[in-house]
Order: sequence, then C-alpha cells, then structure tokens
Amino acid sequence: MTRTPSRDERSPELRIDHYREDRTGVPEVVLATGKTPAQCARAVSELLRGGTGPVLATRVDAERAEAILAALPQAEWDEAAGVVVARRAAGDGAVTGRVAVVAAGTSDLPVARECVAVLGAFGAQTALIVDVGVAGVHRLLEMADRLRDADVVVAVAGMEGALPTLVAGLVVAPVIAVPTSVGYGASFDGLAALLGMLTSCSPGITVVNIDNGFGAAAAAVRILRLVASRR
Repeated sequence: MTRTPSRDERSPELRIDHYREDRTGVPEVVLATGKTPAQCARAVSELLRGGTGPVLATRVDAERAEAILAALPQAEWDEAAGVVVARRAAGDGAVTGRVAVVAAGTSDLPVARECVAVLGAFGAQTALIVDVGVAGVHRLLEMADRLRDADVVVAVAGMEGALPTLVAGLVVAPVIAVPTSVGYGASFDGLAALLGMLTSCSPGITVVNIDNGFGAAAAAVRILRLVASRR
C-alpha cells in the first residue's frame, strides 16, 4: 500500500500554518530573507495547498524569485516591491476599502511599494502618493482631498519621520506610520524616524517597525476586514 507523504515529510523544515487566516484574517506570508531559494519555493507551494486566500512572499530578490517562478509559473514577482504573489484574494475573500499609501520621498518607495503590493494581493484599492515630505508641506496639502477619501492611510517616511504626524492632523481615517532606514548618520538607520513617530503629538497613530511595509499592509487589512464585518 502506498502512503502519501505527510506535509512535514515533503518539507521537513517547514510547518505551514494553513489556518492562520481563519483565526486572524491574515494568512501566513513567506519572508524570503534568510531562506534558501529552494525553501522559498517549497514554502509558497505548500501554502497554495491549503485555503483559498492570498499567497505571498516578501523581501524576494532575483535568485529567490527565479526559484519560486520555476516551481509556480503562474506567480507574479514585483521586483520593485520585492513581493511574489502566487494567489490573489478573490470573491468574498477580498477586502473592500481604499488605502492611501503616502511616501515622503522617492527614497522611501521600496517600502511603500511593498505595502501597495501586499494590499493589492488582498484586493484593497490603493493609491500611491509619493514625494510629499514635510520639507515641502504644500505638496502634501495639495493631496488632502485624496487622503480624506481613504479608509486607511499608511504614511512612510525616513529622516526625522514627521510625515505621519502631519497626515494624522488632516484625516479622520486610521493612520499607520512606517519608519524607513532612509537618512543621514544621526538617523541611525531609521531609529530616529521610529522614535519620532512613537512620540508624535498627533494622537492615535499606529507605528510599525522600521522598513515594515508588509506589517503596515497587514494592519490595514485587519482594519478593513473588521469594518466590513460590522456593516
């Protein structure tokens, strides 16, 4: 009698959490950093075996993307975002709502694009607004109406990290702040921006970790799902 190998036997170093989306609204997502190309491909393949929700990998470089795409030709790699999407949310599994992702400068774009790519995989409508840092505050004020149309705003900034404070003073929607490791020496690879966002004088800002565009997207998805469930 032939026995079908268990999931752990096929990929003994992987323990895929297929039921995370059922518990939390956000499925397990593969972080490619620190994994071999083969491990990335196996992890994404295993996630596709369960559920119907989005399947993604983040922080994916060219070598790891090549391995995933070789195993799963239908997958899509967004090089600028470093995100592979092997399956998108569809039907009732897709989130509804609008998210504005605001980047202070073009140097913050990789993190902002990671956020946009993840949100898109979940089905959210996104608007990417770039180069509206506080040094030229008129640029952000010109976008105020677009910001107010959003259900959630993600503000991405390095340097001193002041952008989320200004954004939160303009909108009713929840503001998720993402510090980036962009800046000169005393920015300490994003620590200055992180501390600035945590000590913001605008109340109610949610702050994620440095360069964590994925984390900001996941927080936005949770907010959108909760709002939709209570309508």
